Amino acid sequence: MLMSVIEGALSVPAYPELVGKRVLITGVTRRAGIDIARAFAERRARVVLQFAEASAAMQAVAEVVAPEALETRVYGPVGRGEDVARFARSAVQAFGGLDAVVNLVPLETAHLDPAATVEDIDRLIAAQLELPLAISRIAANRMSVTWTQGLILNVATLTGRPGGTRQAFATLAKSTLVDMTRAQAEEWAGRGIRINAVAPETALGEPGATLYGEADVASLALYLASNKSKTLSGCVFEAAP
Repeated sequence: MLMSVIEGALSVPAYPELVGKRVLITGVTRRAGIDIARAFAERRARVVLQFAEASAAMQAVAEVVAPEALETRVYGPVGRGEDVARFARSAVQAFGGLDAVVNLVPLETAHLDPAATVEDIDRLIAAQLELPLAISRIAANRMSVTWTQGLILNVATLTGRPGGTRQAFATLAKSTLVDMTRAQAEEWAGRGIRINAVAPETALGEPGATLYGEADVASLALYLASNKSKTLSGCVFEAAP
């Protein structure tokens, strides 16, 4: 099924129903999120961008997206705890609600001890998924309150140096995302909110059902936010590095 979904996403570029849709994209950096932001902007969506780093690149990316998008809002880095809740509430209210959320989640392995245990890796993954999980919960609740049939897509990527524990990290990360995505999808299914994810490529995926590069991920995000995928939820796709 995932292969047919990917084929459909990559072969249908026009989504007129996305005009005016309110889309939050979090975790944008100089290396990630630009293709996704531009894809929604080119469909004349209202785009809220949250950058993971404070730099001149923030303004440069915003200037690329703004001329195409119907409207644009830009936020800088977000801390933890209450800062996340404040940001999420502000982002949700920027355009009076949200129709889609794309969380970019870099899973960092650079500081992972080569002797790390499965429990160590589990704790690291849980910590790095804390922000998107919190934003997803607040956004889904707002969608529910406003009777919005929306999409939440968590896009996890593997960063850092290759190492002996990298494959184990990727496999556990995908397993965690599968469990989290299916649990959230089930929780919000009755209110028309769809939860899906993109995980780092592992040996456990469906043969041939792999996304290559952010352009593919952007096409998938458009497809999932469109009317063509109204029943698609609880799915985890794979993306090559």
